[in-house]
Amino acid sequence: MITAYDIIKTLVRTEKGTTLEDQRKYLFEVSAQANKTQIKKAVQDIYKVKVQAVNIIIVPGKLKRVRQEIGKTSDWKKAIVTLREGQKIEVT
Repeated sequence: MITAYDIIKTLVRTEKGTTLEDQRKYLFEVSAQANKTQIKKAVQDIYKVKVQAVNIIIVPGKLKRVRQEIGKTSDWKKAIVTLREGQKIEVT
């Protein structure tokens, strides 16, 4: 059985992510198989907040080169979770 911790991998802490916190939006790296309703339920279970909306983006991997070898980093799924008015995730 898949758990909330299998769906939500990590809270993404970037410069863009911290500026979105003023708008009650948080960035998460999520499982590639997760859909919006699963992500919403997982965030509500883990952080005990009410979610207003979930937007999903599949971030394509970048091309990397080490000497003559050309490779590609893995694609990953990012979720932008908007919380309801008055809700907040405490980030330490």
